Amino acid sequence: MKIGLLSYRSNPFSGGQGIYLKHLSLALLNLGHEVDVLSGPPYPELNQGVNLIKIPSLDLFELEDNLRLKSFKLGFLSNLTDLTEWLAVLTGGFPEPHTFGKRVDQYLNIQRRVPLVTTIHHPITRDHKLSLEHAKNWKQRLSTNRWHSFLNMQKKVTPKLNRIICPSNQSKLDVIKEFKVNPSKIEVVLNGIDFETFNINNEVKKIPNRIITTASSDIPLKGLRFLIDALPSVIERYPLTNLAVIGKATKDGEVEKQISRLNLESKISFYSELAEMDIVNLYASAEIAVIPSLYEGFGFGAGEAMACGIPLISTHSGGLKEVVGKAAVKVMPKDSEALSIAIQELFSSSEKREHYKKVGRERIEKEFQWSRAAKKYIEIFEEEIDKSQHY
Repeated sequence: MKIGLLSYRSNPFSGGQGIYLKHLSLALLNLGHEVDVLSGPPYPELNQGVNLIKIPSLDLFELEDNLRLKSFKLGFLSNLTDLTEWLAVLTGGFPEPHTFGKRVDQYLNIQRRVPLVTTIHHPITRDHKLSLEHAKNWKQRLSTNRWHSFLNMQKKVTPKLNRIICPSNQSKLDVIKEFKVNPSKIEVVLNGIDFETFNINNEVKKIPNRIITTASSDIPLKGLRFLIDALPSVIERYPLTNLAVIGKATKDGEVEKQISRLNLESKISFYSELAEMDIVNLYASAEIAVIPSLYEGFGFGAGEAMACGIPLISTHSGGLKEVVGKAAVKVMPKDSEALSIAIQELFSSSEKREHYKKVGRERIEKEFQWSRAAKKYIEIFEEEIDKSQHY
């Protein structure tokens, strides 16, 4: 089978799309299929044998604000897709899903019907609502609404899709609710975790009372501010407590201001643009991991921490509960006090830490295999191919 995986941006160092593409494409390749990945920038890191087809965009989000205006070229006047992207970004929009689709359609130039299966990791409507809740004034609300204006397109298109894959049952329920999709069109296929790369590493020395988390600093969905609010009470009892954040810090953002207000600058470090082995070593240096997210469609960060044998505290939200099962300490979202109590209890008990180290790793090995996910994908692809032949 010849399979094309499409992704409008596939950053290998942040977000789940790059991780998903790298490992699903390899698992499909290992089943004997030919796999092309069509991606806009930033491009993914792919394994040998998987073909990357680059679909260039203007990539304006990599430029400083003052350089975006200067990036205009006369050629945009004769290229409606480029002009649409340039104008949308300058006015605070996020046009990449739309313009990527236009460019892929032009690249493929398909004159016949090709079966399409769409993966929706989670409905971005959840991100939009949380961003609005955290907006401090009308300007921020206006900016949030403008950025998420692509949701109008998604709400229109999604119910028309023939087959959808979601990575968790919770994500499926939310897609049905938010996008008004017929439940019979949706299949749940749990993602895998690369537990060969993300493995227990006993050669790295533990840093006393180190906590590790995965969260971009000013994305409300990730709940980082609730973890930061929990730290002062933990530090009172465990003065060596420090937090390693796998993600980018937003300069002059709300989280940076919060860290300064709580005098935690010396206690929190951000790490970004890391290779996988650097992430594994960073996990290995930590005594516990915390995922404070308010919502996740799946939760690669939780799965990777468990695969590395790091005792995990996780919010009981979205698809996270399906990833962690009973193999993590669970707390409710937005509850800094509960996070503080859970962290202190794990710090105080090497027996509990050893228990969650063991059951976490066992759960990932048993339940989250990319080879199993790929086989299910192939079943769905074959069903759609069979249907298309009857039209």
